[in-house]
Amino acid sequence: MAGGIIKFLTTHAFSCLTWKPLGSLANVSSTRAAKCGQLWWACMGEPKQDGNFLPQDRSEDDKLRFSAPLPMPSIHVATWNVASAAPPLDLSDLLQLNKENLSVDMYVIGLQEMNCGIMSLLSDAAFEDPWSNFFMDVLSPLSFVKGNKGGINICLKLYGYYVSIINCHLPPHMANNDQRLEHFDRILEMQDFEGQNIPNILDHDLILWFGDMNFRIEDFGLHFVRESIKNRRYKDLWEKDQLNIAKRHDPLLREFQEGPLLFPPTYKFDKNSNNYDTSEKKRKPAWTDRILWRLKRQPRANPHTPRLPAPHFQPSLRSYVSHMMYSISDHKPVTGTFDLELMPLVTAPLITLIPEGLWTMENDMLISYSLTPDFLSSPWDWIGLYKVGLRHINDYLSYVWVKDNQVSFNDGLSQVYFNVSDIPETEDQFLLCYYSNNLHSVVGISKPFKIQPASFLAEDPLGEAQPHI
Repeated sequence: MAGGIIKFLTTHAFSCLTWKPLGSLANVSSTRAAKCGQLWWACMGEPKQDGNFLPQDRSEDDKLRFSAPLPMPSIHVATWNVASAAPPLDLSDLLQLNKENLSVDMYVIGLQEMNCGIMSLLSDAAFEDPWSNFFMDVLSPLSFVKGNKGGINICLKLYGYYVSIINCHLPPHMANNDQRLEHFDRILEMQDFEGQNIPNILDHDLILWFGDMNFRIEDFGLHFVRESIKNRRYKDLWEKDQLNIAKRHDPLLREFQEGPLLFPPTYKFDKNSNNYDTSEKKRKPAWTDRILWRLKRQPRANPHTPRLPAPHFQPSLRSYVSHMMYSISDHKPVTGTFDLELMPLVTAPLITLIPEGLWTMENDMLISYSLTPDFLSSPWDWIGLYKVGLRHINDYLSYVWVKDNQVSFNDGLSQVYFNVSDIPETEDQFLLCYYSNNLHSVVGISKPFKIQPASFLAEDPLGEAQPHI
């Protein structure tokens, strides 16, 4: 497979970001970084402040007025080498859906070693792959939307802050540690944002980096490692973990933080069991599956230059665990949940969509929308009409090109219309999405609304249509 696939999901209830794909890592020499990987991004929950969270640069007046931190949004990250297996019957534990008070605003799900057989690739090109179908069956009732993009990393702006998300699969085997570290550096070097108005990845406010990193436990013998695991003396193994050793000597790697490894090593298990490798090879257990994060370096104070207050953006790790209940693979999945304390750098969505008046199935429908001054529109932008609960951005019932169906334009407010023949005859709830061709992303989502059937209107004695009460 030439590269991984990014699965991008968002919800109409929490419109908080724009995003850009960063491209495939398939040309890293002899790396498995992009081998049959998938990266899902998902956003869920209710708006935290007036529903306006698409990034926009603010004026100085805005910055003075909008200084209070938000209630902390949260990100749930999952990484799993699925070893070509099909999805299990239930992923509630992995996604925390079995918790009474679910407190997750975003999901980021990275998979490695997807089924790479030729028949699987042909099937996935024509239809959805099993993992995509499974996640959407679970998440679409929560109003998630999915899109695809080549590559195994994405860049997004969250409340105006740059966030990079990287899913990797580094070279295996104990002896290849130098190669793993070389690929780690190379992946960072390959993030080229020239011409995209995006800063260097090391200047991003947050990097979330996870995957099957394949770091092993050095020196200790198999018996000592297994006894330490059996007695939950994980701390005895930390000092010989190759990633921890590398951090002592590599200043850049040391900038990447990780939670304490208070769970059993996640590799290698006999499939369909919780037993470590009983084959002839009897591979030594290791924490191969990791979740790291890095914050942007803060500039050093210059005594001759007045220091501006730094933007407030601070993640804290709520949990970092493995999930032993899943046994379809020789790896156990790992999840990390982060709370983000931040002061937003945004105040308004790039596009605000407003269905005008009473929408019925017998009249052309009028839509008004406003654009922020810095938004670059395109004749290839379009507005789609969707049922609430859509699974994919291509699930539109109808759409209009913003220029072809434009009725009026003045002072940043535009109007377009949907032809009545394009309106579905159903009483479901609907919403509108504005798709930007330049950003390759949805940048505006309306609130849900209903389209009334023709019988909703009745003639009054004066011959004027009136709604039934």
